[in-house]
Amino acid sequence: MAKVSKVSVLSLLTLVLASNAQSQTGGNDDYLQVVKERAYKIAAPLEISDSVKFYRVRDRIAQEYADIKKIDEDKTVATAAIKSKNFEKAVAERELKKLSDATEEQRAALNKKFVQSLSKDLNAQQIEKVKDGLTYNVLPITYKAHLDMIPSLKEEEKKYIYDALFEAREHAMAAGSSDAKHGWFGKYKGRINNYLAARGYDLKKEREAWYERTKAQKK
Repeated sequence: MAKVSKVSVLSLLTLVLASNAQSQTGGNDDYLQVVKERAYKIAAPLEISDSVKFYRVRDRIAQEYADIKKIDEDKTVATAAIKSKNFEKAVAERELKKLSDATEEQRAALNKKFVQSLSKDLNAQQIEKVKDGLTYNVLPITYKAHLDMIPSLKEEEKKYIYDALFEAREHAMAAGSSDAKHGWFGKYKGRINNYLAARGYDLKKEREAWYERTKAQKK
């Protein structure tokens, strides 16, 4: 079995990841064109009258997609490098966990920098729309669904639900795929369900009643 040196494979690869994340290389021209079109659709509803500002915002959103893609690619390379070493299982798992944690820290830093850059041209409401656009509007859709499903929710319960979805969205914004984005919301929806169950709500009955109300409204 190969031994882990003082400077682990992870340490070296983390330095590479950090360096690459700071660069503005966003992949090939074809990918940049795709994400610019995607970013245009997110920026369009913001009603930015200044065309220079509009395209600046669009390009920031597109670059965010490109930077996230680069983080994902670097993580894939780093993961393969760790797995290629003949580490004992426990050591390999520990190195992969460190890599995952380091990558999530990168995503959080990138997301924070991105939002700060948007604040130069957008107000708080517009930034919220960008965040929702990057995450398929899951937050407002899911929040409204909970309010519709359980009309008796107390204010503190509504706040818990919203805050949980808000936190999920922060993670999902920097996730690199649709599955990963939805995965973050799925994780926090589970927390919401556990919270509501602990508060005495029978979620199965609440869903059934909601379904019946919805069905009756369509008649």
